[in-house]
Amino acid sequence: MTVRNMKRRWHCLPGQEPTEMDKTIMYWENKGKEVPTRELIKTPEQIEGIRKAGVINTGVLDEVAKKIHAGMSTLEIDQICRTYCEEHDAIPACLNYEGFPMSVCTSINEVVCHGIPKEEDVLQEGDIINVDFTTILDGYYADASRMFIIGKTTPEKEQLVRVAKECLEIGMEVAKPYSFVGDIGHAIEKHCKKYNYGVVRDLCGHGVGLQFHEEPDIAHFGHRGTGMLLVPGMVFTIEPMINLGTWRVFVDEDDPYGWEVITDDELPSAQWEHTLLMTEHGVEILTY
Repeated sequence: MTVRNMKRRWHCLPGQEPTEMDKTIMYWENKGKEVPTRELIKTPEQIEGIRKAGVINTGVLDEVAKKIHAGMSTLEIDQICRTYCEEHDAIPACLNYEGFPMSVCTSINEVVCHGIPKEEDVLQEGDIINVDFTTILDGYYADASRMFIIGKTTPEKEQLVRVAKECLEIGMEVAKPYSFVGDIGHAIEKHCKKYNYGVVRDLCGHGVGLQFHEEPDIAHFGHRGTGMLLVPGMVFTIEPMINLGTWRVFVDEDDPYGWEVITDDELPSAQWEHTLLMTEHGVEILTY
């Protein structure tokens, strides 16, 4: 079935001549490529709201960076995040989201993501931990995560954390206006192959801003020219989860909430994440 016989995703505004952006999007849609709906293009007002949420989100992670140390529990990290939000009239998006019981994800060593803060999870010298927080401010969402190395760790873990950050940076570099989601995944996967690391395939980045999770899904592996067309005004996350060993993962059966994701070989994992605005010149980081 040709695109012309399918329901179009992109529509020009009624009564207006097509803009250059309209023409470019329709060109790719006619070529059979997946394109965004107009609803995925944020207005200047919406972008400003997401930007302000990003400022708070960055403040939360900065506060964690000041206080994180060996001997503290991940429950204490949750309390730091929750208190900062309360002081800045913001809401932790994770809290009670589809049954998630806490306000932040704290994922230590082999926990890939969605680690639940607990009093009994105490940080030890040499641990690596991902702290992943999403802020709601005045109805707008911003989402980011950082890795922290507790004290001195092994060279293997230190390299993994560094390469995971490089993967995020490489993904941001190739994310250009009118490129495709698959371009991001291809570049990240190519970089990881140099180290024989596994790129998690079961989880991905996503659109964000007006909701916690929006279109498109941003896979961190794949082929150039595949996936959705990326257009100025779109807001999304890139958040590669990079494993020291296999890319395969499982959900911890001992987690009563069904959230914690662990590497299949129980080797360490690392992840960095930013909320990004696509502009006419490339991505702008909204969670610095």
